[in-house]
Amino acid sequence: MNTFPKTLPAPRTPDPMAAPTLRWGIIGPGWIAERFVGSVQRNTGQTVLAVGSRGADRSAAFAARLGIERSYGSYEALLADPDIDVVYIATPHNAHFPCAKLAISAGKHTVVEKPIALNAAQATELRDLAVSRRVFLMEALWTLFLPKFDVIRQLLADGVFGDVHTVLADHGEYFEAGHRILRHDLAGGPMLDLGTYPVSFAGFVLGSIAQVQAIGQPHPAGVNGQVSAVLATSAGTQAAVNTTVFGNTPTTASITGTAATLAIAGPFYQPGPMTLTSVRGDRLVYDEPAIAHEGLFFEAAEAARCIADGRTESPLRPVADSIATLTVMDEMRRQIGQMFDEER
Repeated sequence: MNTFPKTLPAPRTPDPMAAPTLRWGIIGPGWIAERFVGSVQRNTGQTVLAVGSRGADRSAAFAARLGIERSYGSYEALLADPDIDVVYIATPHNAHFPCAKLAISAGKHTVVEKPIALNAAQATELRDLAVSRRVFLMEALWTLFLPKFDVIRQLLADGVFGDVHTVLADHGEYFEAGHRILRHDLAGGPMLDLGTYPVSFAGFVLGSIAQVQAIGQPHPAGVNGQVSAVLATSAGTQAAVNTTVFGNTPTTASITGTAATLAIAGPFYQPGPMTLTSVRGDRLVYDEPAIAHEGLFFEAAEAARCIADGRTESPLRPVADSIATLTVMDEMRRQIGQMFDEER
């Protein structure tokens, strides 16, 4: 049996304020973009220079509200600004791929809100384009850049769990009629918006997923309402994941091995506490302020460091991992019969 640690490892996350300052352009002035910009402005030395949308009035209002110097009435106009170093894409899911193609083709370093694309084929095309243009590309799966996830990374590397056999993760929320997540024309349903978290968590812990068994339930709005799946590696280790828009689930996660179990309180993908317990009952608790989306700045600082170092990907979320997550979700969707309009 592995030796249970006396203390939990400290996060190795660098000081976000020390990240080299880059000039950011925002594509898509919506809910997540507002939180991203505010978090970056308050917690890093990054400069949010410009915002662009398909309407000049909307981008101008966003810029005025958040103190952004420049606003543009089209994505193309923003991408033509020579002063922008890196672009953050925060459009609806079905616009991630075309907007990322535009940004990469314009020679801009690109950070794309999760999911990086609708499916693995689109994500692969983005990766190949970024390689050909020699620009940085990263999926903004903010969870994996949080300090607590660096603690988990170290626990896995140190073998604290023994042989890991089981991962459990869920993410469910209730949404009122008319919300964008219930719109088929916006690639709605829980899979891309909520499901990315538990599916990517399974891959983060277990590695490559070799088998997928999924079952879904439709929503009256005409999208998938929920999906559950058992995922397995070639070695037989398993993950059970669920995502739903029918109600608020605990949104917790756990990692169980022969020596210890980690229980991550909900929402597991955000900053907050977790408890490591040995098979003999020894306990260690990790805690941090539950600041929710205020923690988005960690991904911006990571991108800035990577770009300044000449990297074209982040080692914390390589594009290959983003493709792997989408490959699993593609198979889940195939099994439950879910296809997006853009795929027809």
